[in-house]
Amino acid sequence: MSEQRQEAGSSAPRRVVVAGAGMAGVQTAVALRERGFTGDVVLIGAEPHQPYDRPPLSKAVLLGKSEHSAFDVDFEALGIELRLGCEVTGLRPGEKELDTADGPVPYDVLVVATGAEPIRLPGSEGMPGVHLLRTLDDAERLRPVLARQHDVVVVGAGWIGAEFATAAREAGCAVTVVEAAERPLAGALPAEVAAPMAGWYADAGAVLRTRTRVERVEPGAVLLDDGTRLPAGAVVVGIGARPATDWLSGSGIELGAHGEIVADEHLRASVPDVYAVGDCSSFPSGRYGERLLVHHWDNALQGPRTVAVNIVGRASGEPPAVYDPVPYFWSEQFGRFVQYAGHHAAADTTLWRGDPAGPAWTVCWLRGERLVALLAVGRPRDLAQGRRLIEAGAAMNPALLADPARPLKAATS
Repeated sequence: MSEQRQEAGSSAPRRVVVAGAGMAGVQTAVALRERGFTGDVVLIGAEPHQPYDRPPLSKAVLLGKSEHSAFDVDFEALGIELRLGCEVTGLRPGEKELDTADGPVPYDVLVVATGAEPIRLPGSEGMPGVHLLRTLDDAERLRPVLARQHDVVVVGAGWIGAEFATAAREAGCAVTVVEAAERPLAGALPAEVAAPMAGWYADAGAVLRTRTRVERVEPGAVLLDDGTRLPAGAVVVGIGARPATDWLSGSGIELGAHGEIVADEHLRASVPDVYAVGDCSSFPSGRYGERLLVHHWDNALQGPRTVAVNIVGRASGEPPAVYDPVPYFWSEQFGRFVQYAGHHAAADTTLWRGDPAGPAWTVCWLRGERLVALLAVGRPRDLAQGRRLIEAGAAMNPALLADPARPLKAATS
């Protein structure tokens, strides 16, 4: 451990400030109380809304089935001070002060949970009819677009693009999805695994155009690089997200290649008394032997528990907890429930369970004999059992594993 990451002292902090009121920030504040922390907890959020969960935005809120997705947390009863509509603007670790639009906020310990921000389509800034889908306000702006059944062009066939296209088709919109890569989910899954998913778009009545880039957006239309002009009552951009860390410029906190906070195995940043959780930070995984940057809900749920243990345990001299989860996420798209656990980058064997042309199948990735990741489509039992097998480092029997009729837990060596 570098000296930079050593905590400034072992005394119990009396004031923890959490920057970011999304899942990671809220769970950090709640976990501190659950671990018995009795000092001040201040939760700062840039949005004026009561803290809310993001996954329902892409369907329930968007389609008008829910007005909001606020967390069911009684902040007042927990003694958590909320400062909403307050943007963080800088950090001065030497003075142990967080700069905000409302003035400086002192802290004993700071937890950075500012999440990620969507990447904008170049040249589309300020263009009417161009939307992102990241916040409650974004979803509320898009809701009437779907209600009026506009022609919609979605830029990007990643997870968000697929989920929005699903909702737009459910609302009765004509949908065209434009993807620069040769397949959907090109940055997330190998070609042979993503290939069956391309057919899901046509099955749902959406048009998927791959190897295609947007030349420019015009009022009511999108012009593609091949000269095609697509009618577009609305354009929804889903081309990725990046850690929301620009405000840390000049703070001395180490940032990684993607602009994320480089946290250690205890989720501590590179300056004393600062932790980082969720989409805005990466962590070293002993399980996978590399640094992971995980932009998914479960990471924002699990990381805060480790941070709370480490903050509360400092005064008692407890050894700090290590954060090394099996990454997990899910997506509901085109009538299918897709789940993923693990990290497949270093796998040397890919095994299929079931027919990818069918409604339910699983892909397993092995490194040697050990299961390191799996993707389950409509097979939640495979996912639940596989996740436990990955956590246990269990050795698998490939011949048994490839039999879709056999439970995963019965396919060990």
